[in-house]
Amino acid sequence: MRDFSSSTYQRKKVAVNKVKIKRKPIEWGKYLRPMGTIALGVAGVSLLFGILFIAYKAIGSTTFFRLNTMEVSSAKRLSRDEILALAGVEAGQDLARMNLKRMGEQLAQNPWVETVRIHRYFPDRLSISITEREPLAIVNMGFIYYLDKKGTVFKSLSQGDKLDYPVITGFSEEDMSSNPAGTRDALKTTCELLGILREKGAFILADVSEIHYDKGYGFTLFTASGSLPVKVGSGDFAAKVDRLARIYRELMVQRSSLHYIDLDYNDKIVVKKS
Repeated sequence: MRDFSSSTYQRKKVAVNKVKIKRKPIEWGKYLRPMGTIALGVAGVSLLFGILFIAYKAIGSTTFFRLNTMEVSSAKRLSRDEILALAGVEAGQDLARMNLKRMGEQLAQNPWVETVRIHRYFPDRLSISITEREPLAIVNMGFIYYLDKKGTVFKSLSQGDKLDYPVITGFSEEDMSSNPAGTRDALKTTCELLGILREKGAFILADVSEIHYDKGYGFTLFTASGSLPVKVGSGDFAAKVDRLARIYRELMVQRSSLHYIDLDYNDKIVVKKS
């Protein structure tokens, strides 16, 4: 066996294989130039939008359609100034930008207003036309309301409102909420009866102080003189009032001795004496 311990051979160290890599400097210019171009483009677009926005605001604040003429239909309850104030209309406003629908809704919130028509006529004219409700009677539902000719309960009475109308009783606010359709129909029937009474000569609406409604029976009139009950029922009002009109004046001479008058028959009048 060979003894390597006494050998004169020496292992040479091998140098590490190192390769020196030359790094190229980063050319920042080719990256920064596109970014600069983009930044300038963004700035340019922003500037353009800014100019357009300023121009839009300037144009928007300028109009060729300034309101100059305001035509308002005549009304009994509301003055011209009240109508214009309710609609929010003033001279000098931009006619093109007026919201006519909203103006109409604001006017319709007033209980006296039944219908509204609003028209604009370029370059500078606005027309407002309204129709008002006319009270036909007063409905006592705990609170007192006006009733119009269509059977609509439209306004609670306040200080200064006229009271010289026939009074309708027998309806309640609970009826309006629990049975709105049935109550509206009954109120329309009330208006029908009132219309018939208004047309008659001998027995007219002025002779009636109260009309009472009962769901089961129908209507009973109370005369202005002596509060004499006149039972009318629920239908054929014209014929019944005609029969009463023929003898009404004679009966009124005896009214102190009368208990009630019943018209709820086909061809006769029943008079109950006290």
